[in-house]
Amino acid sequence: MAEQDQTATGAPVGPEGGAPTPPRIAPWVVIYTVGRFAIAAALVLILWWVGLPGFPGLLFGLLLSMPVSYLLLRPSRERLTEALAARSVARRAAKEDLRNRLSGDTAP
Repeated sequence: MAEQDQTATGAPVGPEGGAPTPPRIAPWVVIYTVGRFAIAAALVLILWWVGLPGFPGLLFGLLLSMPVSYLLLRPSRERLTEALAARSVARRAAKEDLRNRLSGDTAP
């Protein structure tokens, strides 16, 4: 991982010296959600093709999609988790910066 500049409090610093820009989360949510639906649909269709009838095939396919999605979508799930954690750190740093500016602790 690339090293990030940090303040004395240990909070990351963005390129302009302020809080870092949080990463985009929406693309990773979309990728993960579409992946989950695609895996579930594929497993249900395979079970129907194999001969498991209607509703039981649907339920069993959805049940099987959980562990399969857990294994196959690990990279996108980890990137989503990293993006959420980075966003949390950035929001916390921005909130702390705002508190400092409102209390007059830092010069403008």
